[in-house]
Amino acid sequence: MTPAPPQPPPPGPNPAADSATDPRPEPGALVVLFGATAGALGPDLGSDETDLILLVWQVVEPRSRQVGTLHKSLIRAEAAALSPQCREASGLSADSLARAEPLDKVLQQFSQLVIGDVALLGGGPYMLCTDGQQLLRQVLHPEASRKNLVLPDTFFSFYDLRREFHVQHPSARLARDLTVATMAQELGLETDATEDDFGVWEVKTMVAVILHLLEGPSGQLFSKPEVVKQKYETGPCSKADVVDSETVVRARGLPWQSSDQDVARFFKGLNIARGGVALCLNAQGRRNGEALIRFVDSEHRDLALQRHKHHMGIRYIEVYKATGEEFVKIAGGTSLEVARFLSREDQVILRLRGLPFSAGPADVLDFLGPECPVTGGADGLLFVRHPDGRPTGDAFALFACEGVAQAALRRHKGMLGKRYIELFRSTAAEVQQVLNRYASSPLLPTLTAPLLPIPFPLVAGTGRDCVRLRGLPYTATIEDILSFLGEAAADIRPHGVHMVLNQQGRPSGDAFIQMTSAERALAAAQRCHKKVMKERYVEVVPCSTDEMSRVLMGGTLGRSGMSPPPCKLPCLSPPAYATFQATPTLIPNETAALYPSSALLPAARVPAAPTPIAYYPGPATQLYMNYTAYYPSPPVSPTTVGYLTTSPAALASAPTSMLSQPGALVRMQGVPYIAGMKDLLSIFQAYQLAPDDYTSLMPVGDPPRTVLQAPKDWVCL
Repeated sequence: MTPAPPQPPPPGPNPAADSATDPRPEPGALVVLFGATAGALGPDLGSDETDLILLVWQVVEPRSRQVGTLHKSLIRAEAAALSPQCREASGLSADSLARAEPLDKVLQQFSQLVIGDVALLGGGPYMLCTDGQQLLRQVLHPEASRKNLVLPDTFFSFYDLRREFHVQHPSARLARDLTVATMAQELGLETDATEDDFGVWEVKTMVAVILHLLEGPSGQLFSKPEVVKQKYETGPCSKADVVDSETVVRARGLPWQSSDQDVARFFKGLNIARGGVALCLNAQGRRNGEALIRFVDSEHRDLALQRHKHHMGIRYIEVYKATGEEFVKIAGGTSLEVARFLSREDQVILRLRGLPFSAGPADVLDFLGPECPVTGGADGLLFVRHPDGRPTGDAFALFACEGVAQAALRRHKGMLGKRYIELFRSTAAEVQQVLNRYASSPLLPTLTAPLLPIPFPLVAGTGRDCVRLRGLPYTATIEDILSFLGEAAADIRPHGVHMVLNQQGRPSGDAFIQMTSAERALAAAQRCHKKVMKERYVEVVPCSTDEMSRVLMGGTLGRSGMSPPPCKLPCLSPPAYATFQATPTLIPNETAALYPSSALLPAARVPAAPTPIAYYPGPATQLYMNYTAYYPSPPVSPTTVGYLTTSPAALASAPTSMLSQPGALVRMQGVPYIAGMKDLLSIFQAYQLAPDDYTSLMPVGDPPRTVLQAPKDWVCL
């Protein structure tokens, strides 16, 4: 049995007589509103994503202290099932809700009845007043967003009765710990236990509390309403900003195509700070389904945590606490160019990917066309470049409104020259992340010297004593492969698991396994062919060591035969490649990726070097190797070459023929395809080249040129 509402206090002095001397501004009409959902009630209201089923309201005129008619409306919920807590507290049933009006019709009736009641009490503006923040922020706004309903402006500002009570009674409990019953108890308002109509007692008690507060001396009551932001505001973030960790959450499980506006819509009703949505990118620069969200204060952050496992479409989103340092790391930037680019407010950002390296602002503007004007023309474009100024093929564009951005998105995969261009929605944080990634990558990465493992021999042969695994999950590890092979793993040779890397230096889905014999290899293939590893079936076929070596050196191995690795081309083959074929020496790292020994490296010379030195590529250099001669994987985009000097003990196992000439290696990056030997030599005019080294610079098919006689003492391979 719910206690009856307390009687309102007797009216005080005539407000009209005191209005000339009282400096306190009188608020407009207050619409006292109470609601309930089909699930949790009280402080957990809205945390279970259930629909609104009840609205109860009554209008109060603060100046005249008059009270309007009390109204109560049931709302038809899409899911008619009521929680036991709601069924016990409200006394409602699924049948009664099935006969009710839907939410949009109830909101229309609400607006009409409120306007009528306010007119009867004297007219003027009015403002909603609720018990706490949950009803509007956690229930009404999220549900309207899910159902694509447009709420009237009335629902975007309101008074929180708990906060208004705490203003006048600061010595009472904290605002978030107050309830309607505790506020009435603090004020000494009498209640009885005769009212059992769910929601009516709460509204009448709230009205009595409001009338009592209006009799107090405070002039700050009902002067600062709570505001619900209607639109998410984009903006930049600096690395120097200090972000309170009590205002940040991490959302996981977002659809990969989600934008910052989609994330803001998921948190509809809560105020996100300007530029407070930072979509996270993975190592490849693509979105990984996570975002960091910064709210205006800790109360909104706490309400956001209650949306853990709420849904965005058909996906549920996980929400966890995060820190301010994490947000600044993702969203913060230091570039003045980016700050100027993002300084334009209320702009829609799109990312263009796959641009030709020669494309400029005029080319991009022509590609988008006059129907998709970029804000500021060329000033509304931001091209992403490497630290040395080379273009990356990425750019960002600003558009004035959503309609123009939608028109631009229709150009997705349109052709610019001979390339198709991808367009995606983007955010200010994504701009910062992409620019930070390229700005932080050095031109010549500093490599740490790893421990050099002991080389082991790989005997070449045509016997099919190896197996090839095709279709491995990209996340597969050596342990996964051993578990996949089962009993056959006992027949693997030492250091016999070789992962094939893709052109970015990551697992390609292929691997080679060296078995102790051809019979064991055939048995493993028959036993494991098309077995499932992590929801993917894997093909296991026998092959020879020669075939494996060709693939690891950059060649291909298809069903129709083998193609040679790029290093077999005459112009790229090191002088001692035949030596490598006879006794190739490969060095594995912890992930079993193979690296060829110094037998692959051409002999080079520096003047007056008394001691021979061998060089081995270390694991830290694996992403920077020149694949055509050294790297056991398909083509890479190398950035530098790093070699680590070996210890004297390692020299003993190296081929003597390769150690007879110490030297240094010079590699040139970004050479035009049409460049000839003369073009290369013109860059090094201050150096000299030994006459017998001309052939190392001679492109295939070029006739000998006797004009090049002067340079001496340097080598370029």
